[in-house]
Amino acid sequence: MTTISYRLPQQRKLVTSLPGPRSAALTTRRKAAVAAGVGSSVPVYVADADGGVIVDVDGNSLIDLGSGIAVTSVGASHPTVAAAVAEQAAHFTHTCFMVTPYEGYVRVAEELAALTPGQHDKRTVLFNSGAEAVENAIKVARLATGKTAVVAFDHAYHGRTNLTMALTAKSMPYKANFGPFAPEVYRMPMSYPYRDEAGLTGEQAAQRVISRMEAQIGADSLAAIIIEPVQGEGGFIVPAPGFLGTLAEWARQREVVFIADEVQTGFARTGAWFASEHEDIVPDIVTMAKGIAGGMPLAAITGRADLLDEVHPGGLGGTYGGNPVACAAALATLDVMRELDLPARAREIEAAVMPRLHALAAETGVIGDVRGRGAMIAIELVRPGTSEPDPVLTKAVAAEALSRGVVLLTCGTYGNVIRMLPPLVIGDELLADGLNVLADVLREKAR
Repeated sequence: MTTISYRLPQQRKLVTSLPGPRSAALTTRRKAAVAAGVGSSVPVYVADADGGVIVDVDGNSLIDLGSGIAVTSVGASHPTVAAAVAEQAAHFTHTCFMVTPYEGYVRVAEELAALTPGQHDKRTVLFNSGAEAVENAIKVARLATGKTAVVAFDHAYHGRTNLTMALTAKSMPYKANFGPFAPEVYRMPMSYPYRDEAGLTGEQAAQRVISRMEAQIGADSLAAIIIEPVQGEGGFIVPAPGFLGTLAEWARQREVVFIADEVQTGFARTGAWFASEHEDIVPDIVTMAKGIAGGMPLAAITGRADLLDEVHPGGLGGTYGGNPVACAAALATLDVMRELDLPARAREIEAAVMPRLHALAAETGVIGDVRGRGAMIAIELVRPGTSEPDPVLTKAVAAEALSRGVVLLTCGTYGNVIRMLPPLVIGDELLADGLNVLADVLREKAR
């Protein structure tokens, strides 16, 4: 790994039990001020963060294996990003690009045209969140094709707005009692190698989807297919080889817009700039957010110029979309990613983590599957000797790991997946310490 200078000591250190007294006091204040519908998976409050560590208000230093859900890939306070934010804020924080535009927005659009898959003519629009990006990608697809139906997949997660809830598969906590949802959304079976019938290839899984789309919707009514190249909240599901390519080729032949939701998988996370590259997919539109700007709120859609330019002036945008401070952060973040070659670093993390998890699976008998790409890795926990999901064990492992100073995230349709999304700048020793804690906890809980 390239040598990186960190501002904070890169070590796990506990000086109180978790949560500590100051975090506990903040939780009391929070209950009186913050809506109960806003959840937090970790009951400690952050005072500082750098590299692969989070320091809470009680002085505990925790190993961060979540990156704010794949956001702080360059760390939560990289000096290059922090300096770019400060410099831009000193000049202006906002004018609204739709009123008085600025170069930073244009530069980010140029960067995304160069980075996203494919050499075709592209256009970009900037937004604030992944859900906004997905909403607008669907808007573009519907307007440009003159069709209305959209296909999403089992286990998908695309956001919490009305349309993106319709696209999202999991009910609780994302959809329950929030309907009715946007119409003309159809759900198809995902390629899920661990749970699919034995021997089902990616091409066969895609043909299953294609036959259902043709029978139930018809290509003449289908505006878009939207899919995460590696599903995120649904459980870090990596589809079988050939699944994405077969669907993308069918969509191209039928003039259906193929949208790759790379909100979580983008920006070096999977060992390539975008996860679509692993399958040689060139999407018509890519949605992006999370790792794009080092923690500042920014999102984007980049896609075929003929699609995006079909939209009338004023049909896309938003007051804060492409905020100048967020654009400055994005440009600095991309510079850091290139300088440190973070796609290669993600592959190094995969090479270090995967063998340990496979060995742990063989030892404990409670890991049904180890999967992922790059620094987007997961273990699916099951009851010994079965493939039955074990969400109770999953929750217990994450809670005990936190008590020992390691932040782990859970996910999955069945609540039985532990996902690892370390900052791509995490050091080898810190990463190994976090894995040691996970291994110890799993051994103890699996007895």
